[in-house]
Amino acid sequence: MLPIKLILCPTDFSGPSETCVRTAAELAEHFGAELLLVNVVPAVPSLPPDPNYVFKIPEYERYLHADAEEQLRKAREELVGKNVKVQTQVGHGSAADEIVLIAKAEKVDLIVISTHGSTGLERWVFGSVAEKVVRLAECPVLTVRQG
Repeated sequence: MLPIKLILCPTDFSGPSETCVRTAAELAEHFGAELLLVNVVPAVPSLPPDPNYVFKIPEYERYLHADAEEQLRKAREELVGKNVKVQTQVGHGSAADEIVLIAKAEKVDLIVISTHGSTGLERWVFGSVAEKVVRLAECPVLTVRQG
């Protein structure tokens, strides 16, 4: 088996994601690996100009980034007491693409990702982040299904 030194676990802070983070932390502790928690902030679409409404996209993006950092800090604090070194990182853009890019840049050995179990029209319309990560990642991917 390949040595596992760095595990990436993307989180959107949902219930299934929190369960997945705990699973990834247990794996990291078992293998003596570091854990990299990642949240991807979606791109804010540009809106057509409206003279009656001022929406400052850069300010909103900074707010989303700061909120993601705070949520990741809380997630890291919840893992205090585990024998695991935890890093955090915020990405921006398409979740699946950003997860794969971060995994490659950080030389991740394993991605542990939650599947939310969406089916039918919802899955067809939105696609599956986990499925796309499985297809594009250059390292092994462990999917954790909820329920």
